[in-house]
Amino acid sequence: MIRIYNDDFVPKYVNGHWGWNAEKDCLQFDSHTKDTREGGNEIIVTCGFKFLASLNQVEELIFRQEFQRPPTTYDADVILLQDIRNLATYLAPPEIVNEEFCEFVNTKTMHTFLKALIIYFDYFLKVVEFILIRRDEIHGDKAQIQSTESNELKRVYSANLAQYRLLLAREYSNIVLGMNDVKKFHHIAPIINISWSIKDRAFHETILAFSTQVVWITLHRQDFTLIDMEMNRLFRSEHFKLSHSDRVKFTDAEARLLYGKNSRRCNYRSQNSPLIQELNNVEKRNRPILWIGRRKYQGNDVRILEIELQFIVNAAQMSLANISLGILGHPKCIYNTLLKLDWEAVRQYKFSETYDPYGIIKQPYLTIPSRNQEELRKLSKTYESFYELQSQIEYWTPERTRKFSRLHSIVEYFKTEGILTDVWIRCTREVEDTTYLGVEEIMKSFNEQKEKLRKKKH
Repeated sequence: MIRIYNDDFVPKYVNGHWGWNAEKDCLQFDSHTKDTREGGNEIIVTCGFKFLASLNQVEELIFRQEFQRPPTTYDADVILLQDIRNLATYLAPPEIVNEEFCEFVNTKTMHTFLKALIIYFDYFLKVVEFILIRRDEIHGDKAQIQSTESNELKRVYSANLAQYRLLLAREYSNIVLGMNDVKKFHHIAPIINISWSIKDRAFHETILAFSTQVVWITLHRQDFTLIDMEMNRLFRSEHFKLSHSDRVKFTDAEARLLYGKNSRRCNYRSQNSPLIQELNNVEKRNRPILWIGRRKYQGNDVRILEIELQFIVNAAQMSLANISLGILGHPKCIYNTLLKLDWEAVRQYKFSETYDPYGIIKQPYLTIPSRNQEELRKLSKTYESFYELQSQIEYWTPERTRKFSRLHSIVEYFKTEGILTDVWIRCTREVEDTTYLGVEEIMKSFNEQKEKLRKKKH
């Protein structure tokens, strides 16, 4: 992974001025870093929380030394969802990061929820771009008349979005109901059956803010306003969404295309979120989507197979399956510490239109589906499945979870008293070190690593 700052030397007094402190009777350095960040574009507000949008030299060194995914983990040379989760947690404000939050983020339910969220927004942004292009084509002096084929394609795109939304709704319902490994985070207290509504509301806000950041970073940090607006609509409904923007406004026809036929707006007292509305109106041919990732689909519905492939394939193997979801599965060597693409590094790999395994040159695009896709799906057959799927996810260890929960205290320690180990200091210590590991310790470490990475025989 490429560093943002090349120099390891970190000056102690940067961007500030010296002044006399009468109480302590000494000179004191007042830094302007905090004011500069809040005044510039280095802070991005998400659901009321201030996330960092950049890192200074000290923060980058701390992240790479203490909080970056270690090279001994699976697929350490490519970007996984764990890398984005680590970065989003590091950029989060102190009031969000605590032990309960870190434990929740480290669950399988949250992992699959983020995966479904990324899949949905990847397609959503493509459809929005298609809508804006079509809007320009049918207006102006050289306006085009919409054909029947164009309207049929729009209906197919709307149906595809609804299917991704259904998959996302299933994962969200697991969190709301407190299923499986998130049961201990449920708002209903056991035995007494009393809801911790105030605590749950605050926790819900932090999860939404964190998820928005993860999606935004994954999708190359494109159009944060649109992502934030759709997140608010999905999880709060039109009545209670917090973000409004005059930059992007959709007509009624465009809104029906994007939000689907199940979206209903009623009195705020009885209003359900759009995700729950999708679960309340599941068509028969879309029911296998509710089993994706749990049972292997047995049938001839190509659309279900396509969604299943996107959901179950590990990020490290996405390029082999010709799947592109933002930066997932891309090599780390062409990204910097903030997971931003470095075009100078990209040029060294000589990607082209014929050789573009990660979809960097071609850029995201919508494939043109069959106009009668939904009619053909009615003729498809689904058979009983006998195979259960189990995904292999590498979680934080308990020690690493506790470390992330104390993230900001660790950062403050390194900024004030700690010593950042740069290359020169590390090499000096290795030269001066006269202790050597024995053969037994080396072989034990090697065998543990081999047992972890190699496929086990059954």
